[in-house]
Amino acid sequence: MKVRAKKRDKNIAVAAMALGAFAACQTAPAHADDMSVEIHMLKERLKQLEERVAEQGRKEKQTQEKLRQQAAQQPAPPPGPAPYVFPAGIGVPPQPGPGGLTGTETAVRGLPTLGPSTIWFKGVTITPGGFLALESVTRSAFLGADIGSPGFSNIPFENAPSSHSGEFRFSARQSRFSLLTQGDVDPVTHLAGYGEVDFLGAAQTANSNESNSFNLRARHLYLTVDNDFFGAHLLAGQTWSLATMNTKGIVPRQEDIPLTIDSQYVPGFVWQRTPQIRLVKDIAENAWFALSAESPATTFGTAPGAGTFFDGATIVDTVAAAGTAFPQTTVLGGSLFNSANAISLTQMPDIIGKVAWEPTILDRTIHMEAFGIFRQFTDRVIYPVATAAAAPYPAFPFGTGLQNHNNTSTGEGVGGSILIPIVPKVFDVQFSGLTGRGIGRYGSGQLPDVTFNTDGSLAPIQETMLLVGGVWHAFPELDIYGYAGEEFQGSHYSFAINNAHTVTPIGWGNPLYVNTGCNVEFFGTGAGTTACIGNTSLVRQATVGFWDNIYKGPFGRLTGGLQYSFTQKYAFAGIGGSPERNENTFLTSLRYYPF
Repeated sequence: MKVRAKKRDKNIAVAAMALGAFAACQTAPAHADDMSVEIHMLKERLKQLEERVAEQGRKEKQTQEKLRQQAAQQPAPPPGPAPYVFPAGIGVPPQPGPGGLTGTETAVRGLPTLGPSTIWFKGVTITPGGFLALESVTRSAFLGADIGSPGFSNIPFENAPSSHSGEFRFSARQSRFSLLTQGDVDPVTHLAGYGEVDFLGAAQTANSNESNSFNLRARHLYLTVDNDFFGAHLLAGQTWSLATMNTKGIVPRQEDIPLTIDSQYVPGFVWQRTPQIRLVKDIAENAWFALSAESPATTFGTAPGAGTFFDGATIVDTVAAAGTAFPQTTVLGGSLFNSANAISLTQMPDIIGKVAWEPTILDRTIHMEAFGIFRQFTDRVIYPVATAAAAPYPAFPFGTGLQNHNNTSTGEGVGGSILIPIVPKVFDVQFSGLTGRGIGRYGSGQLPDVTFNTDGSLAPIQETMLLVGGVWHAFPELDIYGYAGEEFQGSHYSFAINNAHTVTPIGWGNPLYVNTGCNVEFFGTGAGTTACIGNTSLVRQATVGFWDNIYKGPFGRLTGGLQYSFTQKYAFAGIGGSPERNENTFLTSLRYYPF
């Protein structure tokens, strides 16, 4: 409208200038009457021009009004998908990071987050993560272990002379490096890969019982495929077990891992890092279901024993030259495994199902989970062939009807957890637990999965794990944590009797096991000074600690941590009593997070 008004004013000005030019160009005086007539004609012409300009302005107003009326009468078009925009530049601008417990977990573990360190290359974002650390551990009883306790059930009783000495050591081996790559096939399909390594492997003790410990130790190596349209998510590779608690949904890299410096965490914490394939389905905006198949392994409670096994109606004797009927549970490592280490017989993966729900109560989002585990255990019972030294007993297996055979048994467990922000972004508490048979592999205490029956078959051991914890985000740069957890098992035992009526205790927690030497430091020779079966019945711990950001700025982050833990280990009662042992541990950490 302003343009049209300017045009109208311009026309008026042109007419006025023409009138002035006409008057100025008169070279001779005109008659007064003629002049007045001409002036009158010019005024009439100017008036006509003004009316035409005004009429044109009115028509333009009417046209604009009709267009507005037509636009108002038409329905609004349905909203279409927002145009897809790829990340731009090398060095993606900082993104809002996670807060509360999730943010603390991300910071302590050095997980990669989109920010200035992220590189965009051919449509894929590459984000590094990790930290460099110098840490120390001080123990009241010598374990000969690095920054990670070797399963809290391995705390020695007093019969071990070295355990009467304290232990101190520095370690930089928990330093880790990680790399996250992400690419979007289209607005609803996302691909990602994540790898993380540290240096806590030891070749001669490497195993896959709970976490990979081969050098270079691969903590995580996996790919993910996410489809927003179907609400489906695939994970394939090695990472935390599906049984491990999350802080949000069932999302990789948002697991609820204790903030401890000790890399074995806390008794009662349910976890493992193992190769797996996992499928997650969104069932609502705040609910998810997942199913995973995870690489198996079996841990055993005591050896089969030096006695004999009773099989059906036939007594199997110990024979000096031929040995005893025994179950074969492990074999030495083959290709790409350490040939000096035993690997358990396995026939199928562990199967885990899980559901997570996050209801909002008042202004708090509460994270809840429930899960179940199904496992299978296998061994092969082998009967020796007797020699002349075994007479008058028949040779095995020929002529007795006893044949080598496989035994399979199953284990199962159910568990759950809850994470409650008591004061959102300030104070979080959590509770978790797992109970079942044959689940020892999944606990930080590393109690055994199975023991043995008299016929050589495997018997899953009943176990319960419990953990409670809290994290106080005291200040933006200070987080204080505390956890208390325990793992306890039930006994499962039997007795083998041979032809000479000799009774041999078998199983886990057998009351005929001799514990007389558990509380006596070994000081010489003789059975009485070394007899300590000491099957563990309970391991528990209380621990507190903090993490403080010493520096945080454009050059990364420097963080210091301190942790103290008090651990107790108890054995089943046997001949000589029920031994126990306590362990006090102090740990420190200085970490630099460059990314």
